[in-house]
Amino acid sequence: MLKSLPPALELSLALLRCPTCRARHLHPGRGVLRCSAGHTFDIARHGYAGLLTGTRATSGDDAAMVQARHRFLSTGAYAPVRNAAACLAADVVSDQAAVVDVGCGTGYYLADVLDQLPGARGLGLDTSVRALRSAARAHDRAAAVAWDVFRPVPLADAVADVVLDVFAPRNPAEFHRVLRPAGQLIVVRPTGQHLAELRGRLPAMVTIDPAKEQRLHRALDPFFEAAVTEQVEYCATLSRPDALDLVAMTPSARHMSRADLNGDGLLPDQVTVSVLATAYQPR
Repeated sequence: MLKSLPPALELSLALLRCPTCRARHLHPGRGVLRCSAGHTFDIARHGYAGLLTGTRATSGDDAAMVQARHRFLSTGAYAPVRNAAACLAADVVSDQAAVVDVGCGTGYYLADVLDQLPGARGLGLDTSVRALRSAARAHDRAAAVAWDVFRPVPLADAVADVVLDVFAPRNPAEFHRVLRPAGQLIVVRPTGQHLAELRGRLPAMVTIDPAKEQRLHRALDPFFEAAVTEQVEYCATLSRPDALDLVAMTPSARHMSRADLNGDGLLPDQVTVSVLATAYQPR
């Protein structure tokens, strides 16, 4: 564990509350965060805080998935998606914003939002220890915390100006609770055309539910109203290693074997990237 509090975590400390007793504040100790009731949580030597208690989540990215994600995102193939999320955030918040990225992964999207908002502080939540090691270093104003989105979020009420959700699970009631009344939830999700060429070549890839949009709207409607939606769609050129990394960084990696990817010419040299990015206002 770290002996001192990482500067980015110090910036976001006031947002957090104890996940065990729901106390308002967590205070830094020697390599830990501690609430007034005495519950303590380690700060890993990699810079993220481990707030998960009880049974650990097992769905987070493993080391191979995180490495594949690093390699693929470094190609810039998803830069327009990243820019769309950052522009929506920049349109709706001030420079002094608190931005919470749920399912932050390596912090790729959160870092760009913070670049657009020079005075903002960021907090990334994820279950993957491997991803959090990267997220804690993604930006000098981005803190990282181990947490499962399906549990009550360890944040105080109405402290976030933006909740960012990019290709990640959602907890609408909790998102609504932690957002300020004038805050925004930004959700980025794939359309049915996203990576269609890869899905056509690799039947074992996880499919996109045709009713995904309807389910999203039903889940969010009690809590949020859509303010603006942008569609981002373009063709991305891929080398074979890029295509392999694109598959390996997604949940499809858990459903495919090496045999599924063997054979020259099996993978396409370009894919359609197609997502919807929506900014929602709390009801």
